[in-house]
Amino acid sequence: MTSSSDDQRVDVALIGAGIMSATLGSLMQELMPDLRIHVFERLPKVALESTQAMNNAGTGHAGNCELNYTPEGPDGTVGSAKARGINAAFEVSLQFMARRIEAGLIDNPRAFINPVPQMSFVLGEDNVRFLGARHQAMTAHPMFSEMKLTQDPGELTEWAPLLMAGRDKSAPVAATRVDRGTDVDFGRLTEALFGGLKKHEGFQLHVNHEVRALKRDNQGGWRIKVKDRATGKSRRIHAGFVFLGAGGGALRLLQKSRIPEGRGYGGFPVSGRWLICNNPDIVAQHHAKVYGKAAVGAPPMSVPHLDTRLWGGSPALLFGPFAGFTTRYLKTGSILDLFSSLKAHNLGPMLRVAKDNMHLHRYLIGEALQSHKSRVKSLQDFYPDANPDDWRLAVAGVRVQIIKRDEKGRGQLEFGTEVVTAKDGSLAALLGASPGASTAAATMLEVIERCFPERARSEVFQKNLHRMIPSWGRDLTADLDLLAQVRD
Repeated sequence: MTSSSDDQRVDVALIGAGIMSATLGSLMQELMPDLRIHVFERLPKVALESTQAMNNAGTGHAGNCELNYTPEGPDGTVGSAKARGINAAFEVSLQFMARRIEAGLIDNPRAFINPVPQMSFVLGEDNVRFLGARHQAMTAHPMFSEMKLTQDPGELTEWAPLLMAGRDKSAPVAATRVDRGTDVDFGRLTEALFGGLKKHEGFQLHVNHEVRALKRDNQGGWRIKVKDRATGKSRRIHAGFVFLGAGGGALRLLQKSRIPEGRGYGGFPVSGRWLICNNPDIVAQHHAKVYGKAAVGAPPMSVPHLDTRLWGGSPALLFGPFAGFTTRYLKTGSILDLFSSLKAHNLGPMLRVAKDNMHLHRYLIGEALQSHKSRVKSLQDFYPDANPDDWRLAVAGVRVQIIKRDEKGRGQLEFGTEVVTAKDGSLAALLGASPGASTAAATMLEVIERCFPERARSEVFQKNLHRMIPSWGRDLTADLDLLAQVRD
């Protein structure tokens, strides 16, 4: 792209109007208020893809109930380090939300965050033993000291009546419960964050604007070609810093940037579906997020859970998600997304992952071909008395799992999130999925520190940062006095 005198110049261009861009923009607005920040979203509203509540597999990941964050070793011991790290990161998100509320930039927190207990629930003797070992490992740390464990059917009935209704009381079952859990509607939170950003003079949000090209300029920044999908007209933006926070679309944009740090990355898309119940008589009997164990070979986003969700104060129950095979990188994307992402530099790793994960392909295709009866049967492992007529199927979002080269140059499939940054800090891209939204504040602060190192070290920046996030730079998993102070 050639330069033009009518190019619009901004300090920061955020691509994608989901929770990540909303969080990064809000942090920048408070910590670096002189920046001109523009957001470009290809859809007509914010938070319509992965951030939207229906599309999000987890709403409030805090390490309390997600069993895949606490792996069991060959000797039967359970590791809790990842759960502690995620819990600490979620505490950062809570501090960030509180700061925006205190600053008058969010009006009604009940619109997006509400207390909902978080539970783990297992069946069978081996799983009951595992949950007991997990509880012992986790409650040894003050972060999870309030976690309760029970195998008593009566207590389980009090915690979550639907789990025990119609169940053989002699069958081995167990559950843990953390009352200090939350349900977070990240779509509504994103809307609230952008609402606060609009009060900032240097901020603009452009919906129905799709980034078509991305190229370095000779001034250390980026030239971006943006198409207005409503009018069909294109224009050029000059940005000093670019953040690619477009969910599954971030990989293709990273490839357009041609930064060396993005070479070798590929993406494996996984679609999802939910069973949803809006029957008020059923919904009223369950108030918890209950996570189970994933099937062998299932990706982490497919960990089954019977989940209380609140949208604008109205509760519903979701069960799933059921994974499926897709070639789209976005729910509103193209069936050619996967194929168009194939490049010379990532073809080898992607083919290796495809070869080594045939069981995953078979699992996803099998999931996609399930009947309603089969899905309800999975639900009945959690809720034995579930009536198929009370539950309808809805399409969830798409998660693009990371494929990258390992130390030997071969491909490996990753199930976390990863930030890829240009060497000069002028561009950053967020790839991957879980735990995603729940750790947005901590992840975006790391982006700022990595890409704006000099400003991040300044006294003014640090003062404002610690006013916003008192725990930042300190280890909440080790500093127990600070943990108690933050939670209070």
